[in-house]
Amino acid sequence: MTRASPPNFDSAMFRQALGQFATGVTVITTRAPSGQLIGITASSFNTVSLAPPLVLWSLAQRSASMPVFRSNSHYVINVLAATQVELCKRFATVKGDRFEGVSHAAGESGMPVLDGALAWFECHNRSRYDEGDHVIFVGEVERCGVHPDAADLAPLVFHGGAFHGLTSL
Repeated sequence: MTRASPPNFDSAMFRQALGQFATGVTVITTRAPSGQLIGITASSFNTVSLAPPLVLWSLAQRSASMPVFRSNSHYVINVLAATQVELCKRFATVKGDRFEGVSHAAGESGMPVLDGALAWFECHNRSRYDEGDHVIFVGEVERCGVHPDAADLAPLVFHGGAFHGLTSL
């Protein structure tokens, strides 16, 4: 097997180029064995397969929540609406209890589904792949749902280092 050529760019250029790709924003939630609720903001969400229903997302190896996500059987991917920027920032930066004052309900697996999410996917942690400085998680979707007013809500999008509400053309 041939190997990739060494990159001809630095990490700043790579980040700048990646920033040109608009991504949706999610909060991935789970529950630690102690019962503590865990949640992190992630824009690395994507569809893998319709049959079976599979999705993926990735998490930095150095993330403090990695041991819980790696060992848990379930998690929920909550797709955020444009009105949920503060929720996004909370799960990206707040130390301590990120769920304090955050409205949510337990899904069938007991994992937290955030109120107001544009859509949600309750997943079985099917497989994990260590790649570079991240772990790619593949989830088999057991249940999903869509906000009742989804047609009237804009999704939260990250592009060029900033958050945006996506509107139709």
